[in-house]
Amino acid sequence: MSVHIMVFDSGIGGTTVLEHIQQSIPHAQYSYFMDNALLPYGAQSQQTIINRLCALVHFIKQEALDVDLIVIACNTASTSALSAVRQITDIPIVGVVPAIKPAAQLSQSKHIGLLATPTTVSSSYTAKLIQEHARHITVNLYSSVKLVSLAEQYFFTQQLDTDELYKELDSLEINKEVDVLVLGCTHFPILAKPINAYFNSKVQLLDSGAAIANRVSDLLSSYCGLNKKASHTKKPLQYYATADIFSTKLVVKLVTLIDQVQDVLN
Repeated sequence: MSVHIMVFDSGIGGTTVLEHIQQSIPHAQYSYFMDNALLPYGAQSQQTIINRLCALVHFIKQEALDVDLIVIACNTASTSALSAVRQITDIPIVGVVPAIKPAAQLSQSKHIGLLATPTTVSSSYTAKLIQEHARHITVNLYSSVKLVSLAEQYFFTQQLDTDELYKELDSLEINKEVDVLVLGCTHFPILAKPINAYFNSKVQLLDSGAAIANRVSDLLSSYCGLNKKASHTKKPLQYYATADIFSTKLVVKLVTLIDQVQDVLN
């Protein structure tokens, strides 16, 4: 039986991380869970996000899904609730955090930007990352919820209102000295090509997908209990969602998450 990895996000953005993990571990069994009933997470409170992640753990147990590892492929959820949800399960959990450290190392101008959701930008965890890895350079913070909806639309329809995208990016007034821009939301790599075009390829875009895939590989190899071998009867990728997906691109199982209140804020 193959190791079973579940990738979770508020929407379709986590598939950008899923793709990296699949390339790194092609023989694993995968599930993808999107809590799109509360999309975008960047507009939710920390307590709400904690409750939803606890509900996910409850769902996995209730449905006996035999998940070996969970990847929270959402910067907002990871920076808001990762430590709290780890307290209620023995399943190893890998989170996604903004790539501040590698961005600081790559920058030639010593001036980087973080583009994320409002919750990620304002989180204490993000502030800690900047203090630890980028305190000797300039870091500008930019937040957008609009880019999440544009990414969702682009993924499902392959159509993008470039004028609308550029208008949103214009409104952020990204500093001209920024030479590395961290895409601190897993939705944003979906828009990487049009964002790159906006900057005329003069700004390096950086996300955490490859680093997370490496982390998952390392974690699986260190857990002897997860040392399962590939199965010839591996099931196809199962998609779950908490709200209807108005697209024929994916076959999705609609489920309901029952909030599990966990009064631990970290």
